Amino acid sequence: MPWLSATTTVPRDFAEPYSDALLEAGALSVDVSDADAGTAGERAIFDERGGAPAPGWARARVSALFAPDTEISQALDQAFTVAGVDPATAYEVSRVEDEDWVRRTQAQFTPQRVAPNLWIVPSWHEPPEASAINVVLDPGLAFGTGTHPTTRLCLRWLASRVGRGASVIDFGCGSGILAIAALKLGAASASGVDIDPQAVLAARANALTNGVAASFVSAAEDLPGPAQIVLANILAQPLIVLAPLIATLTVRGGHLALSGILATQAQEVRNAYAAWYDFDPLQEEDGWVLVSGTRTKRASE
Repeated sequence: MPWLSATTTVPRDFAEPYSDALLEAGALSVDVSDADAGTAGERAIFDERGGAPAPGWARARVSALFAPDTEISQALDQAFTVAGVDPATAYEVSRVEDEDWVRRTQAQFTPQRVAPNLWIVPSWHEPPEASAINVVLDPGLAFGTGTHPTTRLCLRWLASRVGRGASVIDFGCGSGILAIAALKLGAASASGVDIDPQAVLAARANALTNGVAASFVSAAEDLPGPAQIVLANILAQPLIVLAPLIATLTVRGGHLALSGILATQAQEVRNAYAAWYDFDPLQEEDGWVLVSGTRTKRASE
C-alpha cells in the first residue's frame, strides 16, 4: 500500500508548532530537517564546545506521512491555520511506495574490510573471507558499525598495534566494536566505558555474539585500567577536557589513539595531550583524523 508524503518549508520558529499541528491533522509521522542542508546556509544546531545554544536552522523542511486516502489539502490547511503558517505556503506531495523496510535497511550494510585481515560483518551476511578475523556487528542504538571514517581509522590503527597479551581500554565504547576487535586480534583483555547505559548494554550483547569476554561498564562506575592500549573515538572537545583522565588510563610506554577529530582540530587535541605523549604522524580519512602516540612522560616532566 502506497503512502502520501507532504513536504513543506517553513521558517525556523514555525517548525515545532507546525509539526504538532500536522500530527493533530492526521499525519502518521513527521520528519524535520534543515531546508538549507548542503548549501552555504546550512547551520549546526549543536555546539560541541558547550557555548550558547545555536539558534537552529533558518528554515525547516517538514515532511509528513499520511494514509493514502487522506485529503492532503484539507489536512495541510488545518495545520497551517493551527500553527499560524502562511496559508499560501507551497508544499509538495509525493507517493511513498510500501517496501520491505527491514530488507532495504539491511541492504545498506554490507561486510566492510577495514584492514588486510579484519572484516566487520553484519549478522545477515556470510563472511566474505572465512579465514580472516570477522567481527559480527549489526547497526543498533550505539555508535560504531565500521562504516564511519573515525571507526575505520581506529580499527586499522588497532590492527597494526595490538599484540598478543596486550590490555586494551575503549573509552566511549559505543557498540563495543573496538574492544571486541582487539580481543579477536589477540589482546589478552579489553574493557569498554561509556556514559550511555544503552551503549553499555549493546556492547555486552555484541561481545556475546562474537564469543569474546570483553568487559563494559558505565562511566559512573569504577574505571578499568591502566592499559597498554587506550582508544577514544568521541569528539574533539570532550577529548581535550578528558586528557588528564585518559592519560591515567595509559601505562608508561603504552599507546593511545584518539579519533572523532576533524583535521582542523588535530593540533588543539595534540596540545592537550602533549604533557604525556609523543605523537605519531596523523592518519586521515575524509577530513577526519586519528591522533596517536606513546606515553613517555608524566605531566610534571
